[in-house]
Amino acid sequence: MPQIDLQEWQSSQHRLSTEKRDALRNLLSRDKLSIDPVPGTGDKYFLRPASTIGAVDVGDLSVSIRPKLPIGRVLYLASYAMGAVDFREERFDFERRKSLVEALVPALARAARRAFGRGLLHGYRTEEEALHTVRGRIRIADQIRHRFGISVPVEVRYDDFTDDVLPNQLVKAAAVRLASMRIRSPQSRLDLGWIAATLDNVSLVDFPPGRIPEVKFDRLNEHYREVVTLSRLILRHTAIETARGAVRASGFLMDMNKVFEEFVTRALREELRLTERAFPAEREVWLDEDKDVRMLPDLSWWDGSRCIFVGDVKYKTLEDEPVRHGDLYQLLAYATALDLPGGVLIYAEGGQPDACHEVRHAGKRLVVTSLDLSGSISELHEEISKLAGRVEVLQRQAATHRQAA
Repeated sequence: MPQIDLQEWQSSQHRLSTEKRDALRNLLSRDKLSIDPVPGTGDKYFLRPASTIGAVDVGDLSVSIRPKLPIGRVLYLASYAMGAVDFREERFDFERRKSLVEALVPALARAARRAFGRGLLHGYRTEEEALHTVRGRIRIADQIRHRFGISVPVEVRYDDFTDDVLPNQLVKAAAVRLASMRIRSPQSRLDLGWIAATLDNVSLVDFPPGRIPEVKFDRLNEHYREVVTLSRLILRHTAIETARGAVRASGFLMDMNKVFEEFVTRALREELRLTERAFPAEREVWLDEDKDVRMLPDLSWWDGSRCIFVGDVKYKTLEDEPVRHGDLYQLLAYATALDLPGGVLIYAEGGQPDACHEVRHAGKRLVVTSLDLSGSISELHEEISKLAGRVEVLQRQAATHRQAA
C-alpha cells in the first residue's frame, strides 16, 4: 500500500495520479498543503504542508504529515487547550510512533483501560416508550391521544440506568473513527477493537467535528476525564469523508495555528485568574466607525464593554526571518481601533530577542515576544507566567493612558 510521509513546513517530491492529486486538493486547501508540479514531469509534484498535521487516506494512498514539534507536546498543547490540564506526555511512548494517528491509538487505549478499570460509567436517561407493562410514570395525555382507551400498550416515561451515556458514546465514536483510518500496528487495531467491544451496548453517534459536546466532570466521573478529552480531541480533528470524483478521501487533521492560539488563550486566562467572559477567545471588534471592517484579535482582556489589553498569536518561527510587517500592521490596527497604547505579538518560537517597536506619530508600543515550545512542560508554564506579567503591565499602561486622556 503506497505511503507518503511529509514533515510540517518541509517540501518534498512525490508521484501522484491525477485522481489522487485532485482528491488531496479537495480535502486540503492550498493554505494547508501546496501541491505544485515538478517542471518537466507529468506525475511528480512538490508537496509542502503548512501548519496542518495528521494523516489522510486518499483511495489506497496514505499521507502522513508529522509535526515539527514532538508528538507528545502537540497532544499536550491540544488537550490543555480543551481543558485537560493534567494530561502529561510522559505517560505515553509517543515518539516511538511514526505518525500522530499511530500515537493516538495507544494513548486512547491506555486512557480507556484506566477509566474502564473502575467499571463502565452509568447514568440515568429519561426514556419514553409504549410498553405492555407499566414502568415509571404513565403519560396520560399521550395514552388518550394515541390509544383511544385501549389499555395496552401503555405510554410511559421512566429513568433508565444505562451505560449508553455521553462519555461512553464519545469514546466509542473516537475509537471507530480511528479504526476507519489505516492503522499499521496490529496491536493498535486490537486495542481499538477491544474498546468497541467493551462499549458494545453503547450507541454509535456520529458527532460532527465542529460540534463535539462537552462533558461536565464531578467526583463520580472524574476518572473519565483523560479518555473523554482524548476522544473529543480525536473527534474534533477528524476530517469529514469526501467522495468527490473517483477517489474517496478522509483523515485526521489538526491545525497547529488554532491549537497554539487556543493553548495560549487558556493558559494566560488561567494564569491571570480571569473568566472566559473577561478574557475571551476571538471577541470581534471593528476598525471603522460604520462597523464595515470586522476584526478578531486572538487575545483581549475586557472590563465590561471596555477592552484593556489586546494581543495576537502566531504559530510562526522568528529563527529564520524577522517579524512579518503584516503581523505588526495587524496588531497596530487592533490597538488603534480599541484606543490602547499598544499590544503584544506572540510567536511560537524565538531565535531573536524580544523587541518593542515605538510607532511614529501614533504613540503605540508593539511588543514582540515568543514562547519556546520545545522545553519541558514546567519550563513552558514558567514562560507563560512571565508572559502574563507582561500582559498585566500592558493592562496597567492602558488604564494610565485612559486616565491621561
